[in-house]
Amino acid sequence: MEVIKQVDIIREQINALRCSGKRIGFVPTMGALHEGHLQLLRASAQENDITVCSIFVNPTQFNNPDDYKLYPRTMEQDIELLSSVGCDILFAPGAEDMYAQQSLLQFSFGALEAVMEAAHRPGHFNGVATIVSKLFHIVQPHRAYFGQKDLQQVVVVKQLVQALSFNVELVCYPTVREADGLAMSSRNKRLSPVHRQTSVALHEALQQAKQKLLQQQPVVSIQAEAMSYLQSKNEVEVEYFEIVDADTLQPLESVQQGQEIAICIAAFVGPVRLIDNILVNLNEV
Repeated sequence: MEVIKQVDIIREQINALRCSGKRIGFVPTMGALHEGHLQLLRASAQENDITVCSIFVNPTQFNNPDDYKLYPRTMEQDIELLSSVGCDILFAPGAEDMYAQQSLLQFSFGALEAVMEAAHRPGHFNGVATIVSKLFHIVQPHRAYFGQKDLQQVVVVKQLVQALSFNVELVCYPTVREADGLAMSSRNKRLSPVHRQTSVALHEALQQAKQKLLQQQPVVSIQAEAMSYLQSKNEVEVEYFEIVDADTLQPLESVQQGQEIAICIAAFVGPVRLIDNILVNLNEV
């Protein structure tokens, strides 16, 4: 595997690969890789001639400076993992490479800006859109791979691709979980042993809500019961627990047979903010 840090060098490499007819798969990450990332990388390696992974902890998508500072950085371990799953190129730029000049662009995603992650992390998706746009221009992938755990990010990137006519196919894979159901996340590395045990309550609340939806219980009571369950757990502070349309991510007051629904949660477990979601198809009734 080749490790490239300079933008001009990876552009030159990618141009040569595309000119020779190679299909490029791309997995953008912020490092601290886990099985969720590796699933995407294996899929890319199977479906494309060349797989590129980027590792860049993007400062513009953090609205909390402490969160940016504490985000785990495990480059040596990440390189070993990438080599083991058939990654061909690691693009690992520095902030001075990606933001040689301060970005003044402002993206707006309409109704998506008023819900869940966007509502609680002002400017987050502007930072996401900026870095994804930069990476798509630099890497020029045929396919780009994302995980369902960051569902709102996936919907935002879909809108970005459509609005700016990026010639890239987006591929979304289901969330990879630990044996007890906790969604794999780079932030899990920051959980203490006690908080790690407590964190499984997020997945339990999602599963309980799913069963109640399938039993056609009212949305408002499902949300209230989920909040009560989570508030009963020590050191769990819920930011949101939303039942939304899976395509638009807009909150639902009621649901209908055959509707595709997402149940989404964000909560602090101790000092660590975690997000998760599950999809529910009411045809399962």
